Amino acid sequence: MNTVTSADGTPIAYDETGDGAVVVIVNGAMSTAADAAGLATALADAGFRAVTWDRRARGSSGDARGSTPDREVEDLAAVIDAVGGDAAVLGHSSGAVLGLVAAARGVPVRALFLSEPPLHFGEDGPADDLAERLQLAVDEGRLDDAIVTFQLEGVGLPQEMVDGIRASDQFAALLPLAQSTVYDTNLTREASTPSPEMLAVGVPVTVLRGAQTFPFLIGSSDRLADAIDGAELVVVPESVMHRPDPAATARVVRERLRDGFYA
Repeated sequence: MNTVTSADGTPIAYDETGDGAVVVIVNGAMSTAADAAGLATALADAGFRAVTWDRRARGSSGDARGSTPDREVEDLAAVIDAVGGDAAVLGHSSGAVLGLVAAARGVPVRALFLSEPPLHFGEDGPADDLAERLQLAVDEGRLDDAIVTFQLEGVGLPQEMVDGIRASDQFAALLPLAQSTVYDTNLTREASTPSPEMLAVGVPVTVLRGAQTFPFLIGSSDRLADAIDGAELVVVPESVMHRPDPAATARVVRERLRDGFYA
């Protein structure tokens, strides 16, 4: 992977595949660049240069204690600058929130593709002290508690699903990502009610969601698409339960960027 230095000095690791117009993928919670490999390949096959990257406190990227959403915005800006300064952004889950916040704050983005953004619009969000409790668990070395608490309270997964994840082989791979749950919590809390700037980003916006996904994400996606003037809502049947289908998602991006939908 390549590395770019963010504004606060934190190294951010990124990778590229394919040729053509640049699409920067922004992952959601508890995921790394490697988790977007299938989506990157599908975008490359569709004629794009796909960029994946490890958000701070994940994978091969660094971290700085006390990082805020502003720092993550700077990270995305640094990645876009490193790959030429002209990119569309495809964000999934909290990555969609980060992409929208970054565009609203002036990060140069050609178009936004926002996959199932978890916005509460100020209603029924996680407890105000969730980030603080997560940080305490991380500081005390209780990484498993941080992951489980975030899944239950931050994501809203049912107890039986969280119990299944904890008992699975994949749980150990989540533990190094515990610090990032604090950052995701702070990001989605800060953007819970989209600001006027977020709703007037001035670039084409496509909101994507599956037909079969969590009810909260259906409501959040539909509400955001309705709130942004000119935004398009695309229901992707192949994307199931908060997992964007690579080929179908790449098709949506291609139709709008390569086939002239946004021309």
